[in-house]
Amino acid sequence: MKQVKKAVITAAGRGTRQYPASSAVQKEMFPMVDRDGLSKPVIQIIGEEALAAGVEEICIVTQPGDEDIYRSYFQRMGNEELRVFRGKDWAILESEKLQEFGERLTFVAQETQEGYGHAVYQAKEFVGDDPFLLMLGDHIYISADNGDRNCARQLIDKYDASGLQVMTGVQMTPGNLLHLFGTLACELLDPVHGYYRVDQIIEKPSEAYAAAHLRTNGLPPGTYLCHFGMHVFPSAIFDALEHHITNNIREKGEIQLTSSQEYMRTDLLPEGQYGACTIDGQRFDTGIPYGLMESQIALALAGTHRAEIVEAIARLLAEQLRSMSRLA
Repeated sequence: MKQVKKAVITAAGRGTRQYPASSAVQKEMFPMVDRDGLSKPVIQIIGEEALAAGVEEICIVTQPGDEDIYRSYFQRMGNEELRVFRGKDWAILESEKLQEFGERLTFVAQETQEGYGHAVYQAKEFVGDDPFLLMLGDHIYISADNGDRNCARQLIDKYDASGLQVMTGVQMTPGNLLHLFGTLACELLDPVHGYYRVDQIIEKPSEAYAAAHLRTNGLPPGTYLCHFGMHVFPSAIFDALEHHITNNIREKGEIQLTSSQEYMRTDLLPEGQYGACTIDGQRFDTGIPYGLMESQIALALAGTHRAEIVEAIARLLAEQLRSMSRLA
């Protein structure tokens, strides 16, 4: 089995939920303070997760014309900036890291907005016949122990251990949130490594349908396995996507990844070769205002400034309580 050395990160959305800021800068370039205390755009935090998991090449799927913006960021300082940062060795080091990161990048544009599956399909030539890690360009992933086995590393390790052709990250999700996620019916294969065989995949099902068709044994009542936001796919996913594009098979007017996953599972892979695994961590959606705030808090609580942030949150909460008591 080939090792996972390529990643695809989709960053072609318009960012309408983050307007008006997204009219000035792509939402994937919104700055955040990472766990190491450095300010970085969202896409860099996500890409560094992939590189730390053993990935060597990254393809970013962008809006048309955005490649130059990313290229101009992922490069070392020029002479003028070096003069400005003279004596700040840490900044010079980070500049070199940006250059190294940029050298691993390939860009493809999604010329027309035709859905998430259509965006993923644009990376077909980059991937070739290799397995690859797929990540969302506006989701931050934080592992439970915040150690060397980040969320992407956990997924790839379980893919390697399983011997299956696909490994999709999943999280336990209550029934009232199923309208937000693709949902999977699974059968536990390996309780030691924690991975499942996938028996069905449905995009945003109703609770009634899920209760009847998408139950996974061993989960608490009313709880289901839903997409975590990252996958290890074989190149067969592009055959599935091409089938939907060629035959104009759409949901809500778009080429969806979830329906292509199900088609790949049932029609293109040997039986029992689609796996899923739980990830010991959380994902945070920076593509919506509340999610962006939650993401920054989560990064801060997992980072070098944790003590100061905890103290600040306690102080702010105490002030809120005092204000509420005065109003009462």
